[in-house]
Amino acid sequence: MTIHAQRARDLGVPFDGAPGPLNAITDVRGVEVGDTTLIRGDGPLKVGEGPVRTGVTVIFPRGKSDADPVYAGWFSQNGNGEMTGTTWVEESGFLEGPVAITNTHSVGVVRDAIIAWALKHPMFHQDWSLPVVAETWDGWLNDINGFHVKPEHVFSALDGAQSGPVPEGAVGGGTGMVCYGFKGGIGTASRVLKKEDGGYTVGVLVQCNCGRRPQLTIAGVPVGKEITEGVPYSMFKNDAEGDRGSIIIIVATDAPLIPTQLKRLARRATMGLARTGSTSGNGSGDIFLAFSTANPHANDEPGPNTVQTVANGRISPLFNATVEATEEAIVNAMVGAKTMTGIDGHTVPGLPHEQLQEVLKKYAR
Repeated sequence: MTIHAQRARDLGVPFDGAPGPLNAITDVRGVEVGDTTLIRGDGPLKVGEGPVRTGVTVIFPRGKSDADPVYAGWFSQNGNGEMTGTTWVEESGFLEGPVAITNTHSVGVVRDAIIAWALKHPMFHQDWSLPVVAETWDGWLNDINGFHVKPEHVFSALDGAQSGPVPEGAVGGGTGMVCYGFKGGIGTASRVLKKEDGGYTVGVLVQCNCGRRPQLTIAGVPVGKEITEGVPYSMFKNDAEGDRGSIIIIVATDAPLIPTQLKRLARRATMGLARTGSTSGNGSGDIFLAFSTANPHANDEPGPNTVQTVANGRISPLFNATVEATEEAIVNAMVGAKTMTGIDGHTVPGLPHEQLQEVLKKYAR
């Protein structure tokens, strides 16, 4: 997997909080991430042929060698989007198996491929399965109606999932995404709490395809109002269009939280998103899921099982960490993404690094 050399902190973007060693969701021990990126073809759109700018990203909460379910909670900030399997997450309080993120019209094939993969991996196999698969729309750059994500691409992402640094920008499910009128995609970040707050880790991974250019705010600076050129199309420029993009946010932690607390954590991702300027307009699918890798074997039968929880009076530092890591993950996605041309010559510019640094300097950031 190719890792982009530069991230937001490398450019001097000031963020609050202390990141983990990787500043990634994989700082939460056990979490593994895999992806398959599909880029081929240029020129006019020919449905079924391309150009292709898409892919799939997967996250295993405990790694691909451990199928033990994790406590989880989810939240829909605005529901013009899809995340399958959340009815059972809400009902049971558990996430069973990996989470996958892809483009809007590939949710079905990715869901079915996860079930097929589990059949070949008995540890993950059940007589019934409700995989969690989420999406954002990449139809400005990608032949989205060509259905180019195939089962073998999902298998590759699942089999290739690993710990360590996570690729960012135009990779995996984020390959064809647009964020605040710049190239978007996959981003990640983490925070480690102080020892007196429990020393827990919170990691965030985003697939960002949201926001209008004038909204973009980085480290409190109105970057989108300062860098106005190159907006790819009207929905990323005009107020009248509203915010029609989408973002999927996955929050992982090793803090022992129960499902109701994890739902509260998932809701805080909204505030990290808001820091970057989004208002979650009517056309935006902003759906978030949080899980905890603590409390192994909490779903073992026959039970009853003993679990630990952080007291609600001590949970606020985890909220802070989620907000901070979400904000940084979104900016990392844009910093990591380069200019891309897709169907019919549609071009989306990458966030210009030098201009960003100049704007931050102008505002003494």
